[in-house]
Amino acid sequence: MMFLLKLLARLPLPVLHGLGIALGWLIYLAPGRHSQRMRSNLFDSGLCTPGRDCRRLLRQTIGESGKAIVELLAVWLRPYDKVLKLVKGTTGWEHIDAARAAGKGVIVIAPHIGCFEMINQYYAARHPFTAMYKPPRQPVLDALMLNGRQRGQATLVPTDLSGVRALLAALKRHEGIGILPDQVATGGDGVWAPFFGRPAYTPTLVASLQRKTGAAAFFVAAERLNWGRGYRLHVMPVDDALPADKAAAAVRINQGVEAVVRRFPAQYLWSYNRHKRPGGVALPDAPPEA
Repeated sequence: MMFLLKLLARLPLPVLHGLGIALGWLIYLAPGRHSQRMRSNLFDSGLCTPGRDCRRLLRQTIGESGKAIVELLAVWLRPYDKVLKLVKGTTGWEHIDAARAAGKGVIVIAPHIGCFEMINQYYAARHPFTAMYKPPRQPVLDALMLNGRQRGQATLVPTDLSGVRALLAALKRHEGIGILPDQVATGGDGVWAPFFGRPAYTPTLVASLQRKTGAAAFFVAAERLNWGRGYRLHVMPVDDALPADKAAAAVRINQGVEAVVRRFPAQYLWSYNRHKRPGGVALPDAPPEA
């Protein structure tokens, strides 16, 4: 299977993205909750006008969701130097360079937008980079992810307390770390905060790490360019330190993610169950009636 995947990875990116569009529609039309969740999350976000506008954005999202799967073959299995050539430019990267020159650690906050897997590839080619990693159940996928993500100066650490300690140590060494801000936090590791008008159980790790290390934080998005032309990375600094209060910090993080999503709405992972309640976590308090 790995041999077959490596052969597919050699296909030109426009061809892979074309296959991805077809795969996106196959998954969308298959039985299950995927399509319903994608429609619900997208239409309830307020980013499109109900009717033709939302249907057009939905069609784009379906294609982009399939591209996100198939393009991983190129990102994880091509030679590293060829993967890096897929990045056709950056905007705002000078802010990261300035933070490193000032002797600060760097927190890369990367929402599930575009080809977010390219971010650690690009960063780790230049500087040490640490990110958390939860092994999938399938051995083939596990091997694929490990080989694909742990390249350059990238280090993967477990999604547990030892991993948090490793992230903290990396920041104290003035290195870079990566955080996915729009995953549902595990019980006790998050707080409820609004995300596109609905409560989402939001991780609080970014604010905690920044408070303990004085690191600079940046939202980073890997825009998927049309017609398989590659990717462009966009860096958006978090101007002020995140609040010490967990709830206030979660609101700031979600607002930042929303701002990035508004720039690239079709490339966001709308099928993810962002608003689910983790086991053992109480539902958020209902807002008071007017």
